[in-house]
Amino acid sequence: MRTLGTRRAALVAGAAAVAAVALAGCSAGQVAETSVKRPSNMGVNVGNSDNSVLIRNLAVTYNGVQGYPAGGSAPLQLSLINRTTAEITVLISSQPPKTPDPTIVSGSSVGLVGGTDTTPSTAIPEPSGSRDAAVPQSSAGSPGTVEQPSVQPTPEPSASVAPAGEAQPARITLGPMEAVTFLPGGKQTLQVMGLTGDLRPGSSVNLVFEFSNGVPALTVPASVGIPLSPAPRPSGVPSELSEVSED
Repeated sequence: MRTLGTRRAALVAGAAAVAAVALAGCSAGQVAETSVKRPSNMGVNVGNSDNSVLIRNLAVTYNGVQGYPAGGSAPLQLSLINRTTAEITVLISSQPPKTPDPTIVSGSSVGLVGGTDTTPSTAIPEPSGSRDAAVPQSSAGSPGTVEQPSVQPTPEPSASVAPAGEAQPARITLGPMEAVTFLPGGKQTLQVMGLTGDLRPGSSVNLVFEFSNGVPALTVPASVGIPLSPAPRPSGVPSELSEVSED
């Protein structure tokens, strides 16, 4: 037969065990929830005053720690979404901030560089060998020697910039319920030109969005984006770590 003290000790031990199991269950739930949580998108996400147009993932394309120099151009990346059943035109420009801020610069203009790809995606390429090879003519009019062109690697898409003279005003027309996205390396890019100061990681460029549906203009600073891959380690770091581990 158990004494009163023995029964109290057993009850206390049982309660402690139940509490430990409950805490373990809660902890497991938190870990599971965190493990499936998606990271936030890079860039600014905002809408105009009536949310008829949404701006998503607005950022200046990252090009390294050097950034973009004063007087130069910087490419933007963003998506514009029309949430209405009517056509809306968005005009993007740049103005100095109303309150001076050393981390915020502006540009003389914002423009569209390049054009959309007019080649149908369903176009069938011509089979190899369907045409006769072109034979260059020598200075005497006789066929010359055909030199085989050297094979050059396809260049990777880059965040290239263009002079202001090659750009059109950043006037973007969105059809009903339409979304348009600008990314570096695309056929048509969106760029801020004539920067008033150096634009480096940690700083922003001031942008103004105007809407044809009468909604008030929206001013948004676009920050320099983050790198998509980690920076390479300096040479010698792995060997130093290995020497420390051996000691």
